[in-house]
Amino acid sequence: MNNFPYLLSLAIWLPILGGLLTLCASAPRHAPLARQIGLAFALLGLAVTVPLYTGFDTASAAMQFVEHQSWIPYFNVHYSLGVDGISMPFVILNSFITVIVVVACWKSVQVRVAQYLAAFLIMSGLINGIFAAQDGVLFYVFFEASLIPLYLAIGIWGGERRVYAAIKFFLYTLAGSLLMLLAFIFFFQRSGSFDLAEWQALPLDLRSQTWVFWALFASFAVKVPMWPVHTWLPDAHVEAPTGGSVVLAAIALKLGAYGFLRFSLPVTPDAAQAMAPILIALSLVAVVYIGFVAIVQADMKKLVAYSSISHMGFVTLGFFIFNPLGMEGAIVQMISHGFVSAAMFLCIGVLYDRLHSRRIADYGGVVHVMPRFAALFMLFAMANAGLPGTSGFVGEFWVILGAVQHNFWVGFAAATTLILGASYTLWMYKRVIFGPLVKPAIQALSDLDRRELAMLGVLAACVLAMGLYPAPVAEVMHVSVEGLLSHVTAGKL
Repeated sequence: MNNFPYLLSLAIWLPILGGLLTLCASAPRHAPLARQIGLAFALLGLAVTVPLYTGFDTASAAMQFVEHQSWIPYFNVHYSLGVDGISMPFVILNSFITVIVVVACWKSVQVRVAQYLAAFLIMSGLINGIFAAQDGVLFYVFFEASLIPLYLAIGIWGGERRVYAAIKFFLYTLAGSLLMLLAFIFFFQRSGSFDLAEWQALPLDLRSQTWVFWALFASFAVKVPMWPVHTWLPDAHVEAPTGGSVVLAAIALKLGAYGFLRFSLPVTPDAAQAMAPILIALSLVAVVYIGFVAIVQADMKKLVAYSSISHMGFVTLGFFIFNPLGMEGAIVQMISHGFVSAAMFLCIGVLYDRLHSRRIADYGGVVHVMPRFAALFMLFAMANAGLPGTSGFVGEFWVILGAVQHNFWVGFAAATTLILGASYTLWMYKRVIFGPLVKPAIQALSDLDRRELAMLGVLAACVLAMGLYPAPVAEVMHVSVEGLLSHVTAGKL
């Protein structure tokens, strides 16, 4: 670990530098160069995160790869970075998804190519900063700055209602973040520091913790998103370009859940336990009610968007039942959802690039002309439904087991997602892929090319590898999760 002292800074600033360099090739005739620069820096950004895993000490719950420099001495603000077993996998996941997004836009994006790549590279670096920040101001700066590239991606390269969707996304997330800022200022007044470790040691009474908990909840619940503050997500997904939907589902939704783990649970542990029944109820509404909403959707993107809300309800449920199975299952579910949701939106993007429609009714019989695509889409659909042997099953099963330990009926209600997930996912797959080949537009479709096959093939390998052997992920997070739970339940580190 000590052999790589600046890995986190490289993971943050290399993609941002790559994004700025792609802007130097912003002329339309330089689009091929912009793509090459974008791919090179995306791969380089992924490469520097690999030693985070290989050099990680799984026996320690302490922050690792720590960097600490004074930034604004007057307010005791520091450029402080570090990762533990909870945050480190998300840095790698984010960098991996960035490579997928760059490859996915190789042919589909033909307008403002350099600007498109720059938005996603810069966003990748900022999101890595969120997962690595150990200073409240630094976290807030990265958290808010990451909204801008995604806002631009939706607003410039999105669909017909892209401006409405982008503004709705921005206003929802910004409103919640302002309350988070007030909570951070409160922590600073009490501790005289923005250091996250000092915040976790603050001796706050239950009343103060409760007010702060709900202030943080306003920001993180919108970002997850939890019911009933979820309405921005389907609009954002439907109007976003394929890359925007991939990053939004695979990474951006995880920021709210990560906020619960990094702030709400360790800084306000007593309030978190007191408010747990409310959070569990909201999570179950997301799992069950939103599952029914997904069944009736006519737009493939909107269906998968509602599916994401349901799956993230599983994540928040796992957090607030306060047992190791539930919390580790929730984190595994977050990582799995990163792979599966990215693959689902990429598959929809493959179809949209060919037919320029996301409506389920416009398809049928695709398997006859796109057999390779149909096979991969089937794997991802099964993973989305929680099929054993895929990554989608592991996290859900652990959370259900943890929920049953907490309360049988909570576990029973959560388990309905296995039925609902199979219902809406396989119903969509049947209507799109199977059936007679009668529509002329479908007859003209071509199967996956080598780039698309490689892109989806890598995601398929990740889904299967994590589903068949989740130990490498579980072993990394286990000690950190135990440390967090002991802090929350005992009220001290």
